Amino acid sequence: MTSAASDADARARHDRAFLGHPAGLGWLSFCELWERFSYYGMQALLVLYLSNYLFLPHNVGQVAGIDALRHAIESVTGPRSPQQLASVVFGLYVGLVYLTPIFGGLLADRVLGRTRTVVIGALLMAAGHFLMAFETALLPALGCLLLGVGCFKGNIAAQVGDLYAPGDRRRASAFQIFMLAVQVAVVAAPLVCGTLGEKVGWHWGFGSAGVGMLIGLVVYLAGRRWLPPEAPRGAAHAAEVRPPLDRRAWQQVALLVALIPLLMLSIVGNQQYNNGFPLWSQQHMDLTVAGFQVPVTWLQAVDALLSFGTMLASLAFWRWWATRRREPDEITKMALGCFVAACAPALLMIPALAIEGSGARISLAWSFGYALVNNIGFANIMPVGLALYSRAAPRGLQGLMIGIYYLHLFFGNSFVGWLAGLLEVMPGSRFWGLHAVLVLAAAVGLLAVKFLFGRVLAPDEAPAPSPAR
Repeated sequence: MTSAASDADARARHDRAFLGHPAGLGWLSFCELWERFSYYGMQALLVLYLSNYLFLPHNVGQVAGIDALRHAIESVTGPRSPQQLASVVFGLYVGLVYLTPIFGGLLADRVLGRTRTVVIGALLMAAGHFLMAFETALLPALGCLLLGVGCFKGNIAAQVGDLYAPGDRRRASAFQIFMLAVQVAVVAAPLVCGTLGEKVGWHWGFGSAGVGMLIGLVVYLAGRRWLPPEAPRGAAHAAEVRPPLDRRAWQQVALLVALIPLLMLSIVGNQQYNNGFPLWSQQHMDLTVAGFQVPVTWLQAVDALLSFGTMLASLAFWRWWATRRREPDEITKMALGCFVAACAPALLMIPALAIEGSGARISLAWSFGYALVNNIGFANIMPVGLALYSRAAPRGLQGLMIGIYYLHLFFGNSFVGWLAGLLEVMPGSRFWGLHAVLVLAAAVGLLAVKFLFGRVLAPDEAPAPSPAR
């Protein structure tokens, strides 16, 4: 690096201006909040918009390219009704969201740098949201959104990691703070974009998502001076910026890729809350409170609020722990999180057995119990995993490896969708017991990785930054 870049990097790594973290973390987190607001706002509306309006027989002909897409889908699945077609298109979109960050990471690592790639991603996403205002432009709009998320998602997370020296143990809590911004967006986006879309007009909802993305871009550009410095460009710096991978670096890459199946298993209990659990709840849960029928979708808002609270509690706990004992590394934290998260589907075996015994509906309190226990564990899985991949990835490959990290969400959600189908052929107690075993297996697997290969992913120790005076 140049001397100026090195000086800027040193200042950023020792900065404690934002909740004991570098100021750049605040700017990146606030930007991520608005990007996730736009993403979840659009996602909340998309399947409803497609099934209730755009894919109806008298509207679907307006969509450019829909005949070719429908033919491709139905050649695999057979004829699809408007609702079924909407579900397939929605599933393809959500799945591809977790594949495109790999290519965005490569683009940033090898060609453009993170800042330019993030800006391009934000502009593409804003364009995609605004294109949703035109029925004919659905497919180009979804294409812009997928490319934009690919450019944005992994690279902004990589910039969070770049704020910290390799041995700085604040990194894990930094990603928990970063994920707190996501939880705020998960609560707010359906309330704002969803209400506008359903009560005022679809295009108002999509437009509000686009405005949110533009706000996020403005926040990102306003905070550029606090972001980690870009790696120098050009052949003269290539060896320094992206040195050849030595044996340990190749081992790190191989081990990070090999962790994906364990990470996939670690999230099945969490992701089932959005898939199989609502279906099971509407069949077996008493959702009437003081004469009011609680919508099943409201359970998602409860989950988001509990997730926000447990993330704060986890941050406070590890900060307290660090003042008294050595803080564990990322893999240990993730394994502990999996042990706790496995208790959530295990907890549901109790009401499931009661249902099988008496057939009576169960209390709404079981939903709170499931969400609370699950989110205590999940607070130490997803954000800590991001911290691990941003730190342990070899120099020059951080963006790519974070893109690979998101693959576990692609595979995990696909697996969860298949598991949810077992509700029709398996008693609830066995269904939730299976999920508990799968998450528990992830915990055991992570501990095995820790004991067998821990040194490969161990951080290079660096002195903790001294408090600012």
